[in-house]
Amino acid sequence: MPLKTRQQVRDEFAHQGLSFSAWAKQRNYSVALVSAILNDDQAKPARKCLRGESHNIAVDLGLKVGVKTAFATSSVAFRPSAAPRMAAAA
Repeated sequence: MPLKTRQQVRDEFAHQGLSFSAWAKQRNYSVALVSAILNDDQAKPARKCLRGESHNIAVDLGLKVGVKTAFATSSVAFRPSAAPRMAAAA
């Protein structure tokens, strides 16, 4: 299966009468991320879609060949600065 360009994917959405947000919600993807990927520059994309959710979106859209991966969907990330600190002994 040949890879699609971002423009081809946008044209398919328009032809089907489907919005980016409807497609993203059906697949539990971030609407903003799908939009950012599809509206990115084809020649020098800011989003390379190398890993995580952006990789999975690109694979599902036909922008790249690959295997969808599992990724953390938690909106709470571990931040070492937020970890409890031990009180220093006086």
